[in-house]
Amino acid sequence: MSEQSNPTATTGTTVEAFSPDSSTLRRRHRRAVGQLALCVFVLAPWTVYLAVSLPDRFEARYWPMVWVGFDVMLLVSLAGAGAAVWLRRQALIPMSFVAATLLVCDAWFDVSLSWGRGDVWGSVASAVLVELPLAFLLVMRARRVLKISARLAWQRLGLAGEPPPLYKLPLFVALASSSSIQLDLKEAKDI
Repeated sequence: MSEQSNPTATTGTTVEAFSPDSSTLRRRHRRAVGQLALCVFVLAPWTVYLAVSLPDRFEARYWPMVWVGFDVMLLVSLAGAGAAVWLRRQALIPMSFVAATLLVCDAWFDVSLSWGRGDVWGSVASAVLVELPLAFLLVMRARRVLKISARLAWQRLGLAGEPPPLYKLPLFVALASSSSIQLDLKEAKDI
């Protein structure tokens, strides 16, 4: 038997250990939902607090370090996405999303921090012509790889037709019951 067809060859666990009915999987799902809900509930009042309490002006002591550090993180994420594409690895998906997020943040901070000054148009041009299109390209490329991977997994599972859209695709396609996948597929075609 080849390593690819043996579920224990690469992970050291069996598919049954992560079945959709597994109490471990349900517990991890509840924990993840709870943690994300807690983050939202803490961040909402914190954002309101910042909106009413931050001063209009602030002198940043380590301004060059902040921007150089941010650009280093952006450079590392772009290099990581590029390396993943070069090596044809699935890691390009998260690396592309990280780089795209940092590019959008860079555009936001460049434009908002130069607002009302003479260099605002250079920041707007940089955002519109470079940062935002590159972020869009990275997200679209990652989305395309996700869709191709889903289609290949769908075919390898022997499921008929095309997989549902990504927002309806189960988290673990291979572990979901075929009846729920077929239901999702029917709902996706109804859209």
